[in-house]
Amino acid sequence: MVVLENGLSTLLNAKLAGLGVETVVLAHGFGGDQTVWNKILPLLSQYFRVLVFDWCFSGAVKEQEGLFDPVKHSSYEGFACDLIALLDELDLGSTVFVGHSMSGMIGCIASVKRPDLFKRLMLLGASPR
Repeated sequence: MVVLENGLSTLLNAKLAGLGVETVVLAHGFGGDQTVWNKILPLLSQYFRVLVFDWCFSGAVKEQEGLFDPVKHSSYEGFACDLIALLDELDLGSTVFVGHSMSGMIGCIASVKRPDLFKRLMLLGASPR
């Protein structure tokens, strides 16, 4: 697993695992962090390149200074902008996005804003808008 050390990817504890051609993005829901994916990450990373990260509301994010903006993050759109920025920073396109809970809705909004970044969306118990 590669721990990334620049920009937003560092602040969000982003990690890339696997060497597959297709990229899967695993986004946790509210009240969780990237460890919710620990059981399936080893299997997925055998076939795909997998990105896991922590949202800024996660207790796993240590450096909140300048990351969480109460106005920006008062809506799903603010989180969608963070997701887009993260994928752009890592130069990831045409991803398979797996979003749990509120991450499902965040992925939907981000895919409307930037459809080039998403090949498929998988929503697990997604929040309503």
